[in-house]
Amino acid sequence: MRAMGLILVSVLGLCVAACGSGQASGSGSRADTLATDAANAFLKTYTTDGGRIQRTDQGGDTVGEGQAYGMLAAAAVGNEQSFNEIWTWTRQHMMNSDGLLAFRWTGGKVVDRTPAADADLDAARALLVASCRFGRSDLRSAAIRIGDAVLALETARAGSGDVLLAGPWANMRSYLVLDPSYVDPTTLNALARVTGNAQFSAVAEDSSRLVENLMAPLPPDWAVVKTAGGQSTPVSGPDATSGPGMFTYDAPRALVRLAVNADAAARSAEARAWSSFKATRPQDIVAEHQLSGAAVGNLHHPITLVGAAGAAKAIGDESAMTTLLNVAGELDKQHPTYYGGAWVALGRLLLTTDRLQPCT
Repeated sequence: MRAMGLILVSVLGLCVAACGSGQASGSGSRADTLATDAANAFLKTYTTDGGRIQRTDQGGDTVGEGQAYGMLAAAAVGNEQSFNEIWTWTRQHMMNSDGLLAFRWTGGKVVDRTPAADADLDAARALLVASCRFGRSDLRSAAIRIGDAVLALETARAGSGDVLLAGPWANMRSYLVLDPSYVDPTTLNALARVTGNAQFSAVAEDSSRLVENLMAPLPPDWAVVKTAGGQSTPVSGPDATSGPGMFTYDAPRALVRLAVNADAAARSAEARAWSSFKATRPQDIVAEHQLSGAAVGNLHHPITLVGAAGAAKAIGDESAMTTLLNVAGELDKQHPTYYGGAWVALGRLLLTTDRLQPCT
């Protein structure tokens, strides 16, 4: 959705133990098996020959986000051949000269080169995980190059804080466009550690606080941030400057990203979000909501269940998290989609295992 001078040999050796050990984080080996099965299913279903991740339910096109999802899945399960194919295809077909990923490829060519920050950060994370899992310094260097480009082209100052932009296009000078679901504090902090550049951590902290402040109690798909004072406001879309804002197909990812290693402020925000779901049977949770938590329409999608699972995880309700992830998986089996399959896999990997924990 639009709508991711070091002593490398010794560092990489340490990282093998530090990232992606594959142990489930509190749910036992069953959780790890379910996570790797979901990741392998995504790769098998949506990877074409040559390493292209195709959105089969959206005309067979490819987006930068999808390539990053494939790289994350392959790195998580330790499939180096699949990772190499996806990363090679991404470099050859989706990588812009500035180091960021193009948005969309179809009909044999890129038709929209505009980057999206979630694809860039997800790709950087995948490269960091793969660098230690496969013992390869070249992947670490590639992650740093993407990270540096994110910092240079996809961040901006608003008030006293640093904001992760939705993409390079999102700096409108008087205001910035923010997609809360793009903010990934884990990846940004990992980039701070591997580069020694504390600005990554500043972006992680400041942008996370913006997202938490926007949650009322649910986060919006889109928001704008005034550059003069840093005030943030939900809006109705990426091109809008007003509107009530909605929680639909982007925003649930914010609940997952903030749930991983959540601090006290994130847990408080997640607890508010959880109030919108806890009294509803997982099977009855619809895809679209007002920011107040009121349900809209009768459509269902796995991404909403995975987002709710993130909120449950953040407040320590592992049982509810497990149930929500199971129902999300069943829903995707009944009505398979590229996006649903990706987030069933990523939700399990991020919330129940440490397989996508970047090198430290």
